[in-house]
Amino acid sequence: MTEYELRHKTKQVRIGDLLIGGGEPVTIQSMTNVDSRDEAALLKQISELTDAGCQIVRIAVPDMEAAEAFGRVKQKLLQDGNRVPLVADIHFDYRLAIAAIKAGADKIRINPGNIGGHDRVKAVVEAAKEREIPIRVGVNSGSLEKHILQNHGGVTADGLAESAIANLKIIQDMGYDKLVVSIKSSDVRMNYEAHKLLAAGTDCPVHIGITEAGTLERGKVKSAVGIGALLLEGIGDTMRVSLTANPVEEVIFAREILKSIGLRKSAVDLVSCPTCGRTRIDLQNLASQVESKLPALEEKLMLTDSPSIKVAVMGCAVNGPGEAREADFGVAGGDGRGIIFAKGEILMTNVPEEEIADRLINIIEGKICGK
Repeated sequence: MTEYELRHKTKQVRIGDLLIGGGEPVTIQSMTNVDSRDEAALLKQISELTDAGCQIVRIAVPDMEAAEAFGRVKQKLLQDGNRVPLVADIHFDYRLAIAAIKAGADKIRINPGNIGGHDRVKAVVEAAKEREIPIRVGVNSGSLEKHILQNHGGVTADGLAESAIANLKIIQDMGYDKLVVSIKSSDVRMNYEAHKLLAAGTDCPVHIGITEAGTLERGKVKSAVGIGALLLEGIGDTMRVSLTANPVEEVIFAREILKSIGLRKSAVDLVSCPTCGRTRIDLQNLASQVESKLPALEEKLMLTDSPSIKVAVMGCAVNGPGEAREADFGVAGGDGRGIIFAKGEILMTNVPEEEIADRLINIIEGKICGK
């Protein structure tokens, strides 16, 4: 069986130009953390996220000013040719959901349990139906309905699944089925058990993640275990790694999770030396700079017929090319400068340290991607 045949069968839903569910590859999303009313900051962060490989961007819409900024950002992205789907994240005020839909949201995220009464939920559903955009029904362990908490004696996997399925039914009973569902807990085991119950109870595409996973290091561990377990179980059509960090870090790590499980091809293998007394360059910083540019490079390589490539970042200008002669491309540092090579052949010498990463990527793009 193929990796997609092993996955939980879900319906297919369109978000902008992107399809999720129905056997489509698992997509990566993240959420902006700048002021949602700051148009310039949003555009900058969205650009950084998409460069890192983010496929869906979610923006919190806490007030009407943010809803208006959302619309301007969407239009500016389209003008610039960036068609990344934008999701409006709404809580409490149904009018914000309607405003975001009218502003061009490709999807909205609501929790019917906190958006208001039946009439308010229906107003949101009707607005989404008119534009034919999906609704993500999101349930978190911190926002379960009081009666579910009472019935289950607190937050449980059964309660999370029950809440999600019940909230899906509210909208399905209104005659709308373009739905995505998510249930998130910071408890990895509870999260896992809740998703198994959810998968057995619905065929809606599932957005997965571990909520409030924590800081960069701790959050990566919980996310790798929690998200990885679900993906290996065949559950998950789209995902977010939630970290208390720059959201670009979420995207980069999400890609690593998918690669490690075999759900995404790795187009670039980065190797770097551990440094020694001969190192006369900030190799850690240089390797990090190169690594940060790889996601955008990988996206371009995936559009070519080129096989995966190896990129080496070495700290010694004397031995670097020799030690990494099997690498397709690489750099070797010297005294604040470096050389760039391919297959052991030196292409550029005496490159200033601050220019090495950009020049390396430009050379790879020129030779592989035809830039």
